Amino acid sequence: MSQETETIKVLIIGSGPAGYTAAIYASRAGLSPVLYTGIQPGGQLTITNDVENYPGYPDGVMGPQMMEDFRKQAERFGTEVRYGVVTQVDFSQRPYKVLVDDSKSIQAETVIISTGASAKWLGIESETRLNGKGVSACAVCDGFFFRGKDVAIVGGGDTACEEASYLANICSKVYMLVRRDELRASQIMQKRVMNNPKIEILWNHETEEILGEEEVNGVRVKNNQTGEEKLLDVAAFFVAIGHQPNTDVFTGLIDMDENGYIQTKPGSTKTNIPGVFACGDAQDHEYRQAVTAAGTGCMAALDAERFLSAQE
Repeated sequence: MSQETETIKVLIIGSGPAGYTAAIYASRAGLSPVLYTGIQPGGQLTITNDVENYPGYPDGVMGPQMMEDFRKQAERFGTEVRYGVVTQVDFSQRPYKVLVDDSKSIQAETVIISTGASAKWLGIESETRLNGKGVSACAVCDGFFFRGKDVAIVGGGDTACEEASYLANICSKVYMLVRRDELRASQIMQKRVMNNPKIEILWNHETEEILGEEEVNGVRVKNNQTGEEKLLDVAAFFVAIGHQPNTDVFTGLIDMDENGYIQTKPGSTKTNIPGVFACGDAQDHEYRQAVTAAGTGCMAALDAERFLSAQE
């Protein structure tokens, strides 16, 4: 790949609850891990304002602050945190070859993939401007802040139905914006939202603009069949149109499902490649919480430690 090559015992690709937790455990085990932060140091939590559901923060914590705490803890035990993006990997033989920023070549005896996933967005200006101010891609994370209020959610799959049902438990009314005349969700999830008196499904509706300056105070929607527009008086806007795992660099090199999530062996973080482990949202499309990501980060470090011990 290029000139001099550095060899690393445990390489962690990606920073977030999974990557930093893996780093804490690996460094405490004396494995001298090196962590590359990726394009968004701290991951999705750095665009999350208030985190109130992570144990140990009784008064809540700002997402960026929480990730800073994780990073400091990892560094305290000897993790080397580097800013850079892994742009190429070769898993054909150990030690595995990795290229960072298309220029720096390293070798890794074990690799922990914790590259996370990114929420898919609608791509409208008001959504970006009000992100974290009432616009969210995680109802479980942020719905609590809007209890007793009217909210809107966009999406028609299982996740949208699940999150709409979750919101209906704590909010007074949930408008569900579906751009087609049917839901993509499973039958059981469809029945759940259709039979919930607090959920109103607006078929064939698309979002034109989210209203508000400092916080969401409404949304302008349009019927894509009739062209009719209406204003919904809501305090929050949730986007549930899916997530995209940040695993493109590993495509074709490791077993993934049809959506690009890395497949791990049940009850572990082991992939189909010996010495390569995956944790956090890069392999979890089910829970996607900071605490579950951290849990799998711990598992990945323990799996890597055991793998290295067995090689000696």
